[in-house]
Amino acid sequence: MRRRAPLAWQVVVLAALAGVWAVAVYFLWQSVVPSSLSLPNLDPREFFSAHTLSRAADFEQFLELTWIGEQLLLVAVFVAYARWGVGFMKESAAGPIGTGIFLAMMGFALTWFVRLPFEILDTWWERKYGVLKVGYAEVIFSGWLGLGFTFLALSIAVAIVMNIARWLPRLWWVAAVPVFTGIALLQTFVGAYLVGGHSLRQDDPQLAAAAQRIQRQEGLSGIPVNVVVVHDYTPEENAFATGLGPSRKVFLYDTILTGGLNRRQLETVLAHEFGHQARDHLWKEIAWYALFAFPEAFLIALVARRRGGMSRPEAIPLALLVAVVFTLVTLPLQNVVTRHYEAEADWMALRTTRNPTGLAATMRHFGAYDLADPDPPTWAYILYANHPTLMQRIAMAEAWRARNR
Repeated sequence: MRRRAPLAWQVVVLAALAGVWAVAVYFLWQSVVPSSLSLPNLDPREFFSAHTLSRAADFEQFLELTWIGEQLLLVAVFVAYARWGVGFMKESAAGPIGTGIFLAMMGFALTWFVRLPFEILDTWWERKYGVLKVGYAEVIFSGWLGLGFTFLALSIAVAIVMNIARWLPRLWWVAAVPVFTGIALLQTFVGAYLVGGHSLRQDDPQLAAAAQRIQRQEGLSGIPVNVVVVHDYTPEENAFATGLGPSRKVFLYDTILTGGLNRRQLETVLAHEFGHQARDHLWKEIAWYALFAFPEAFLIALVARRRGGMSRPEAIPLALLVAVVFTLVTLPLQNVVTRHYEAEADWMALRTTRNPTGLAATMRHFGAYDLADPDPPTWAYILYANHPTLMQRIAMAEAWRARNR
């Protein structure tokens, strides 16, 4: 009976966490998109030329295949690292935590070397199709600041986990996930201030005034719209929302302002991004991060016991393998979540602008000029797509039109 008590206690904890997880998923999944909404089955050839469909499919297919190759090689490398990476411990003269950080750094270095050839291939392909303007050296070395930040973040993460595991050998994951969720909150809050850019009023005062009107319609106020200058790097057109509370912002690429969209179509783009803010999608994404982090950390803790637990440095290579595999396996589920919120932002844009023609025309424009595949293969959609397809977004516009005649 004494041996069963700890196991029973752990089962109770896991059952309670699973219950909380399920309830959280239910509330996070709530949407303003009507549950009865049925999207019409549209033919892409009615909206896109044969040349556009062929060119976009070819462009996306190459990137999808290189991504699959990268993931398979990454898993293979980390399987080998989990098996033999402990041998690097003799290169470290630090204590257990320092050695654990060293092994994590070695794992990160392996990740960079695996991804480098695929990044070069993708750069070649994007330059060939005119999606990227810069050279190979700039692509490879422009991210050194980001690499340094990743090194620092990984070192801090390993130090946190190993220290907590010293005090809670079996339940460190319960305490660690809230810590990392707090760090994610901080990153999202601060990140909005680091993007830069200049006020939309400098480029288009009338569109800036429309942005203020649109956010008031969506129950928002005081969210700046900034323009990020990217035209020397890429002609791609994009927009995004980020930040939390007082740091909330909406960003437009300067290319989207000069890419051929008219005023009403640009207002649709803005309404979509304000829809993310109005529906608290940034907060919800962090909540989803925590929901995925709990089972991931639990699996890491479970597997790491084979090497003495996460308080021991020799468990780090094995833990990295679990993290890589978990991320890959759960990616389709994470894509379902992001597509769900992107669809809701589209519905918010339709509800605010009452302009289904504008949304459909914007999607047709993105297909023609940004080389987004309007109707990708199902396998690519499941594995790769974190947005609804262009055809799904056009179909939503048509469904909204049918409901609001």
